[in-house]
Amino acid sequence: MKKRLPRNKKRFAHDVKKKEIFMAKKVRIPTPLRKLTNDEEVVEVKAATIGDAIVELQSRYPGIKERLVDDNGEVRRFVNVYVNEEDIRFLQNQQTPLKDGDEISIIPAIAGG
Repeated sequence: MKKRLPRNKKRFAHDVKKKEIFMAKKVRIPTPLRKLTNDEEVVEVKAATIGDAIVELQSRYPGIKERLVDDNGEVRRFVNVYVNEEDIRFLQNQQTPLKDGDEISIIPAIAGG
């Protein structure tokens, strides 16, 4: 007769904890702001929302927030922010949720004649 492990001691494949792999969110920095990011074109953040991403960028690159948001804390009119090519103004603005692998693009509006 085979000796069996007590029920709570058995090991099953689903009991083994798997390492979760998280993909950071990537923020594409426009050329005019790269002097603040040490010339980095793409910066990774762990933020849950666009607002959190701006706060995280500010903590790492002081001065970047004032270029992105106005005195009321709103994204400046001449700055466009996209999540996976969707304008946050048509989503939830700074409350737009981010998920692993998202790409955030900051695009300053260009005026001319």
